[in-house]
Amino acid sequence: MKTIKILTLLSRLFILCSGLALLSVSLMAFASPQSIMDLVQVKLSNTDAFSSIRGVYGGVGLTLFFSLIYLMIKNPIQGLGFLAILWGFYAFSRVMTILMEGELGEFGNQWLKIETMLFVIALGLISAHQIASKKQELNYEIAE
Repeated sequence: MKTIKILTLLSRLFILCSGLALLSVSLMAFASPQSIMDLVQVKLSNTDAFSSIRGVYGGVGLTLFFSLIYLMIKNPIQGLGFLAILWGFYAFSRVMTILMEGELGEFGNQWLKIETMLFVIALGLISAHQIASKKQELNYEIAE
């Protein structure tokens, strides 16, 4: 039982950290879409471009943040599954870019490592929850 409580706390902290990271990018996109694109040396040249960055990085990022906070409170295991999918597909998208367009720059390589690590952490926490739950079930069966 203690193991599950610790895992749940670690899971909630991981979800919160991921959510706060997404929130920071979202707020940055709302305030200054160009600052987001400066990270990859792209110049926004028209209002549609500014609007798109605000929508994708700002609006979608804020939606992801609130969804993660909800899952963190209501069902952390589902939150971990959501993050495994999110970080996994971010990393997968970068690998696709390597295969289709060539090597990533410093920014892309750094984020490929970070997103892969976050994907592995999410999967590791999910696995740990499954193992702890099975162990707890086994303990109840032995006790009966």
